[in-house]
Formats: sequence, C-alpha cells, structure tokens
Amino acid sequence: MPEPAPVSMSATLAADEALARRRRAGESVLPMASGEIGLPVLPVLRERLAAAAAENAYGSVAGSHSLRAAAAGYWERRGLGTDPGLVVAGPGSKALLFALLLAIGGDVVVPVPGWVSYAAQTRLAGARPLPVPILPGQGGVPDPDGLREAVAGARAAGRDPRAVVVTVPDNPTGTVAPAATVRRLAEAARELDLVVVSDEIYRDLVYDTSEPVSSPALYAPERTVVTTGLTKNLALGGWRTGVARLPDSQAGRALHDRLVAVASQIWSSPPAPVQTAAAYAFGEPPEVTAHIAASRRLHEKVVRAVAARFRAVGAEPFPVAATCYLYPDFEPLREPLARTHGVYDGDALALLLSERHGVGVLPASAFGEPGRPLRIRVATSRLYGDADDRRSAALESADPVSLPWIRQAVDRIGDVLADLTGAGTPALAPHA
Repeated sequence: MPEPAPVSMSATLAADEALARRRRAGESVLPMASGEIGLPVLPVLRERLAAAAAENAYGSVAGSHSLRAAAAGYWERRGLGTDPGLVVAGPGSKALLFALLLAIGGDVVVPVPGWVSYAAQTRLAGARPLPVPILPGQGGVPDPDGLREAVAGARAAGRDPRAVVVTVPDNPTGTVAPAATVRRLAEAARELDLVVVSDEIYRDLVYDTSEPVSSPALYAPERTVVTTGLTKNLALGGWRTGVARLPDSQAGRALHDRLVAVASQIWSSPPAPVQTAAAYAFGEPPEVTAHIAASRRLHEKVVRAVAARFRAVGAEPFPVAATCYLYPDFEPLREPLARTHGVYDGDALALLLSERHGVGVLPASAFGEPGRPLRIRVATSRLYGDADDRRSAALESADPVSLPWIRQAVDRIGDVLADLTGAGTPALAPHA
C-alpha cells in the first residue's frame, strides 16, 4: 500500500493548542503565535447572520449570486474589473487556496519565508513546493530573478512547476512588496507561463491607505487568481468564508471550471447564512469600512509599540507596514543568546520563550527558512483583551497601548526580551 503524503499539524494551530492547554492548567501565557484577530463581531453582521439562519439549502457550489456580485464590486473598487461569473466562494480562503492548487496541478513556487500552509498544501496536492527567497523587506513575493532561475532549473530536472504563490501584504513579515517588484514578478510569471495565485487577505490592513496595494492582477490579469476573505479585515475567523477571482481569459475560464469541479467534491457549497452576511460586508457600507479602519489603526499602534520593544534590545524587525505581524531578526544578538541560553536558531529561541516565559511565537523554520536563522514571527492580534468589552474598548481607543491590559502585555514582552538579552527594561514611549 502506498504511503500517504506526510503532513504535520499547522504550526500556528499547534502552537495555539499548546498554549491553550497551559492556560487551562492555570499558567499565565501570552499567545503571539496565531494570526487570529482578537476583535468582536460588528453588530450589523451578527444581525445579518441571525436573520439568515433559516437559509439551509446547499445552493450553488461557487457561492450565491449576491455574494459573488458583492465580491466583484469589492474588487472593482480596487481597480480590478471582475465578472461575478468568474468569482468562486468557499468555506474560507484557506480551503480555496488548496482547491486552487489541486485545480492548477503541478509544482508550486512559494516565497521564503512564506505562510505555513503553502508548502504543506502543495505536498498534500501530490506536488512539490519550489521555494524561492524574497528580496529583503519585500515579503510575500519571490525574487523575480530567483523565480526565473528556480523554474528553469526545475524544468531542466524534469519537474513541472505551474504556479507561483504571492502574499500581498505579507504573512509572516508584515511587509508590502513595492509595485516595481510585483510588476517584475508578474512579467516573470508570464514569461514562464505560470499561474499567479495572489493571496490578498490582508489587503485592507495596510497602514498607509494613500497608496493603493499593487496586485499582480494589475500586471498579468490573464493569469492571476486573487483570493481574499473576511477572516482578517473583519476578524471573522470562525465564519469561514473566502472568495477567489479568476482571470477573464480563456485559461482563466478553464481554471474556473476545474476549480468549481474540485470544490463540488470537497465542500458542495459555502454555508448559506454566512454567505448572506458576507455579501453585505463585501458591499462595504459605511459601518463596515469604519470598523475596518478602526481595526487597522489598532493593529498599527500595538504592533509598533511591540516592535519598539524588540528594537530596544537590539533585535531588528522587518519594516512592518501592514497586518499585526512582526518578524524580528535576532542575528545581532546571536553571540549573547548562544553564550547565555544555548540558543543558536529560531527554533530554540521560540522554545525558550514558550517554556521559560509562556510567550508563544513561531520560529522562522515554520515559514520555510532553511539553515539556522535567528528569526521568529510574532503576532500582536491577541493582545487586545480576553473579553469583548476589552476588545471593543481597544478598538475604540485613540491610544490603545495606554489601556491597562495592553500596556501590561507590552511591558511583559519588554521584560521577557530584557531577561533574554541582559538589557535593561526600556520605558514604554508615549503613543500618538
């Protein structure tokens, strides 16, 4: 009997479960491994969901017409003209991404570092990931020159790379690749005849809204699939709804048909009540856009406060420009960490933070980085409070870092880092 493809638990979910067990045992933990956004559901969306509770038919595999039309409008307002007939909805963008890899087939180029599930899903689809490093500070987008070299080498060796995944903005680094790099990636994909799968679930969480996010679909529209959902911008992780925009081209329409066929064998249809609420959200009425703007401000203020703690002890976070993620590099502290704690890489550093201090983070190896990099991924999205009243207060506050529970968490991070590095605990600077 053939062996099934090896698969491990998602690193983020495994870390969450481990910390939850310790919390149930009475330990004080600080969960910073998962990217779940700790914010309450917007009341109008709860009302829409409740009103749709009686909708219990399967419905269309690709999603309801209202949801697909609303998603098309969402992309239209971002400069991506979209045919609702080429939109596919699914039970979360994570499931959609996996279905897309099955529908495309072949090996998949993934960015390094890159989200924990890209390579794992590629293997589950019976293919092999082809890792290509990012350019410094330009997370989520494989170096276009490295892409050409890697694909040429893989094809010369008999492999069949057919797709490249990008993340705009990026998880894990919290950075946004500039338009020039995204354009070069799109041009390289066209030269190499690769499908671009652009995971844009963090698009609405870029801090500086004066400049539009550059999607590969702007530069290679005939071959770029765009995915998004409501998990991050509206903190609806438990509602599991994602949408994919297929290219309006002959190849894109053929891929759409294959994707719907794959979906029909996996999820039948997205949950109907959630689709109704999601259609309202993708329509972007004022209360939804205001809620997203408030969450974006909250993420920026808290993540910058935490980044200051890392910089104060000599670690160097990537230049975060979006999301709730930091990707600090402890390379400048390699010698003292090795001497004092026997820490030589991100895995050992993450283990030490967890076992000694109850702080959950993920090592760079979870995101595909080879060797022994002294980097970790830190998520600040669970620091906003342990109950909805506190989370709402954080969302509404002009200075959320001054709230006692958030200040306590940020101070704890500073104390932990000071203990690790032997540095003095830095004072928490005022926040505008």
